[in-house]
Amino acid sequence: MRVDLLIEDVQIYNSYFKRFMRGNAAVLDGRFFYIGPRGADSFEAEEVLQGQGRFMIPGLIDIHLHIESTMVTPETFSYGLIKNGVTTIVPEPHEMANVFGLDGVKEMIKASRGCVADMFYAIPSSVPATSLETTGGAIEIADIDELLRTEPIICLGEIMNYVEVITDPECKTNRILDHIRRHYPHLIIEGHVPKLLDLDLHRILYSGVDSDHTHQSIEGMEARIAAGMFIEIQEKSMTDEVMDYLIRNDISEHFCFVTDDVMTDSLQRRGHLNHIVRKAIGMGMKPELAIYAGTFTPAKRMRMTDRGAIAPGKIADFLLVSDVQELTIDQVFKKGRSVYDSRRPYVQPVSDPAFPPHYYRSVQLSSLAEEDFSVRLGNLEDGRHICRVMLVKNGSTFTEEHHAEMEVRGGVLRWEDSGYGLIATFERYGKGGSRALGLIGGDTIQRGAVATTYSHDNHNLLVVGRNSVDMTIAANMVIGMQGGFCVVEDGKVLARLHLPVGGILTEASLEQTAAEVERLRKAMESLGYNHYNPIMSISTHSLPVSPALKITDYGLIDVNAGKVVPLLVDK
Repeated sequence: MRVDLLIEDVQIYNSYFKRFMRGNAAVLDGRFFYIGPRGADSFEAEEVLQGQGRFMIPGLIDIHLHIESTMVTPETFSYGLIKNGVTTIVPEPHEMANVFGLDGVKEMIKASRGCVADMFYAIPSSVPATSLETTGGAIEIADIDELLRTEPIICLGEIMNYVEVITDPECKTNRILDHIRRHYPHLIIEGHVPKLLDLDLHRILYSGVDSDHTHQSIEGMEARIAAGMFIEIQEKSMTDEVMDYLIRNDISEHFCFVTDDVMTDSLQRRGHLNHIVRKAIGMGMKPELAIYAGTFTPAKRMRMTDRGAIAPGKIADFLLVSDVQELTIDQVFKKGRSVYDSRRPYVQPVSDPAFPPHYYRSVQLSSLAEEDFSVRLGNLEDGRHICRVMLVKNGSTFTEEHHAEMEVRGGVLRWEDSGYGLIATFERYGKGGSRALGLIGGDTIQRGAVATTYSHDNHNLLVVGRNSVDMTIAANMVIGMQGGFCVVEDGKVLARLHLPVGGILTEASLEQTAAEVERLRKAMESLGYNHYNPIMSISTHSLPVSPALKITDYGLIDVNAGKVVPLLVDK
């Protein structure tokens, strides 16, 4: 019988038994036709590939990520994915949606067409994430209907505003959930529910949200699984305790691995979902179970019945791996066609600009001056007053609320003499010019300044600094670039990253962007930023659904209470 490809003598991963079986595999028309002992004696193949005892595993599947977190376009992202064995993803473009609304989602999907990696999109459900911030766009119920009607949508993306879901039956998010339950009862709904337990967790599940990808604890995982929630494990949840629990307990059907957010330099240096699977194996998980959590369970969660396993009728996405413990990828195949070979050059093609012209002119903000970083408190009497401080902690993108006495003179907060830094955000969409100032401390920069429009999820201009001069220089550099990052110390620019597409993406190559991101990270660390991921840390200071004290152009946000709180505690 004629087939397109015959792979002989490989150890084939069987997802149904969770073990490797030595044999051969035949591919016809982009799908697996036969798996078993038969070889060239039974099939006439256009191409025969000798496996030489290597391991054959399904293409990796990542069902929760944001392309914008890598700050590159879908085409560049696909290039990075394929060499790391990731053949299918479910991206949720809520970053671009916050900048351009429905059009931003459509343009990201359009830019994904023709990519080697399959991209099935999640609809951003929380744009804006809360009612306590200004964004460039929003996603409404009518937009959800249009996307479901016209685009390759696989699920409703993470429900982020869990506080309002629990406390406000009439909020926008609950209206969206009610609409989905009534009109699309079989649509998968993804969740973002950090630290919720007991009644609050069950309220979320009752609303239709039945997954969580946030930072996990043993207590939280047990509560979620017991209530029927699917767990998506990202790297920050891979503590010794959590991994030991996953290894010792028979819960392989209830979790998978995801990346969520991957910085460009990390993608270039360590890989993508393959890094997570490899790390799990290194932490003691059997390769067979780790592979299962990177292929079969994510496919099952998203009801992708055509992939995630090497079996007759499934799409022939697979990897040939020489060392399964290290997950050393020799070759990657997409629909039975070789798309990566470690023995051959793998060069990213040069592409033309992929987005409409106005996507490169999205920062509608005039230059700032030093006085814009002066904290004026009106007629407040001189003396020491207790203020809220956003405390950055290494190991998490969560922050803490801290109280500190600060000197006030002539109605102005003397923050530069306080031992704390200033954090400021400026609305950049031309919608009124609202702004907010706050204090910051802990494991953040100890000198200089950092400015960026890459600030989740509203992507307004965010500036953190220890003096107003450096903050002004950094902010104006970012404004002049129409988006990106800038790091300044003593009036000198140490590093910058140009993100001209919506202020959050670059069309530069993966290699170039990775090098620039690495320089950016090192520059931030040189200012004393003591964090495992300073770029992600600073960019989430404006995320009002991530505990505990954050900032938007509305002011300081008490995330757990879901409200704006004043800078002065005694006000």
